[in-house]
Amino acid sequence: MKITITGAAALLLGASPLLAGGIERAPQSLDVLFENGNYAELTFGGVDPEIEGRDFATFGGSKTGDVAKGYGFVGLAYKHQFNDNVSAAIIMEQPFGSDVRYPTIAMPGDEGSVMLGGTEAVVDSTTFTAIGRYKFDNNFSLHGGLRASKAEGDVTLNGAAYANRAVPAGDPRAIGLQGYNAKLDSSWGFGYVIGAAYEIPDLAARVSLTYNSSIEHDFDTTESSPLFPTGEDSETKVKTPQSLTLEGRTGIAADTLLFGSIRWVKWSEFKVKPDVLVRAPTAANPLGFGVSRGLVDLEDTTTYTIGIGRRFTENWSGSAAFIYEPTTDDNVSPLAPYDGRKGIQLAAIYTRDNMKITTGISYSKLGEAKASPGGTPVADMGDGDALGIGIRVGYSF
Repeated sequence: MKITITGAAALLLGASPLLAGGIERAPQSLDVLFENGNYAELTFGGVDPEIEGRDFATFGGSKTGDVAKGYGFVGLAYKHQFNDNVSAAIIMEQPFGSDVRYPTIAMPGDEGSVMLGGTEAVVDSTTFTAIGRYKFDNNFSLHGGLRASKAEGDVTLNGAAYANRAVPAGDPRAIGLQGYNAKLDSSWGFGYVIGAAYEIPDLAARVSLTYNSSIEHDFDTTESSPLFPTGEDSETKVKTPQSLTLEGRTGIAADTLLFGSIRWVKWSEFKVKPDVLVRAPTAANPLGFGVSRGLVDLEDTTTYTIGIGRRFTENWSGSAAFIYEPTTDDNVSPLAPYDGRKGIQLAAIYTRDNMKITTGISYSKLGEAKASPGGTPVADMGDGDALGIGIRVGYSF
């Protein structure tokens, strides 16, 4: 059996990342470690998601309009082979992010949510990974390293869903959380990655298991609201979630590769609880909202991928993969307004001498969900999808 496709799974998934559970945008793959010899790559592209819904009829039934904004991405990686057993890599990627904005109704007839209009969240992150791999003579290998992550965020809550109905209309406190803003300044956090792999070179077979630790950030935070427009400063601790990824691939015929993965992410540990938001108001200190759930409340996710790669000519290969992420709880945070997904990813791979160029395209149908600020459903988010296009240029030397 002659297997000549190497890394089809990595080329596909890395070239066209998409929205995943929570606010994940890329799977944090380490496939660059398994490239032959010294290797460098550049990945870039963009994703255009569209998520629309409608306020419940009891709240007027207004269409929300498109609440998800497009984004670009870029990634870099360099792998060095020191000898037959030892290699190492440096990887730069953007695994987490969000850009959600609920339109407001400016004129009669406009699309916009009465319940959530003006709510928005912008989250950006960049992660750097330094990782080494030791390959034993029995085809078993261990890999591990350190991750450094830089992240920042800006969240605004608005709309009638955030009004305080526990006090009479006209009371200044009736505004509740409408207009509340939390700005989380840029912060660095550190974690680690560890894993193992086993290979059968004659079959182009490999199975690997990789654990990514959670990364804790201490964000300098400024909270403000129409109730206290000058703002209050504090520090907010946030953990990006730990994850466990099982990946496998094997040759099934000449020039044909079967691959797949199972990825679990513990989104339930991703909590954003700025001080004023969660502080219970007292007579001595009335400045507090007592929102114990914080800004987001997400469920753990498991994502399944299966695909096939095929070499057609000396220069051209291709691959296709199907992705399934089951639904968890259809009452979701308005800042991540979908539940589960089904998707397909296609890639065309052109190889010439030491150069490898991959173009990937992804399409996902995002699961229906109910936007539920504070756990109370106010809008059906029932029409979502996302299209992603990416290019990866790799060079071996």
